Amino acid sequence: MATFATSEQLLVIIDPAARQTDGESVRIAKDVLSAGAAAKVCLPDGPEEFARALGRRGSRRPVVVGDGHALVRTVTLLHRARELAGCALSVVPVGDTGLAESLGVPGGAVAAARAVLDGAERRLDLLVDDSDGVVLSGLGIPPRPVVRAAAAVPVTASSGRAWYRSLVRTLAPRPPRLAAVPSPGPARLRVEVDGQTVLDLDQPVETVSVTPGTGGLAAVEVRPLSVGAEATPVRASGRTVTVVGADFRYRADAGVSGPVRRRTWRVVEGAWGLVLPPA
Repeated sequence: MATFATSEQLLVIIDPAARQTDGESVRIAKDVLSAGAAAKVCLPDGPEEFARALGRRGSRRPVVVGDGHALVRTVTLLHRARELAGCALSVVPVGDTGLAESLGVPGGAVAAARAVLDGAERRLDLLVDDSDGVVLSGLGIPPRPVVRAAAAVPVTASSGRAWYRSLVRTLAPRPPRLAAVPSPGPARLRVEVDGQTVLDLDQPVETVSVTPGTGGLAAVEVRPLSVGAEATPVRASGRTVTVVGADFRYRADAGVSGPVRRRTWRVVEGAWGLVLPPA
């Protein structure tokens, strides 16, 4: 793992969504990074300005302040510019921190910013699909159900007493009302690993997961649909994974893609470098 000198120059790109979601965490991250290194801060207003700022980084080490979408966007841009191999990327997760944390980045703004300054680069494997998309942490088919909070219903009160009762109900702890978007039904998919069929179209599938492992291999798990007793998952590992089926969607990192009828992912060993806390 490569370490960095504190005198190294940083390009801190703050994603617009992060500024809207948690301005306080953004301010803390900016203060810690600016106090510990020579940092140029960019505040792009949208994806195009974000891409321009990243492309003009020069010798500065890029630091992305944002959620999982911002991290995937950054890796995608560097991959498509064929600049990913020579770039050590840092991230301070703000908003949805799940993806960054799954890769080993601390979740808090202070700890993540300190890791940018004191951490070391670790080379990670990457999944690249046949449309030049990237997957950092893993993908799942079908996408897991999306749960959204139900819209709040405004309450009107015709008297002071009614207003007080409404206020008490609002302050009382209670679980949020949730509206679940149901997951799609069982799929029929053919899953191939390194050209060998792991599961074919004649067997309904409950889930498929593909995760970049180590040493240039992806870990694949296929769960056939079972009736009664739980079916034994089928596991395999390989350098290429192909899924074929009728208009299936998949969740990759922080987003849902598709529908597609065929998609192939290949593992690129040590494709990108992420700065993580020292071991």
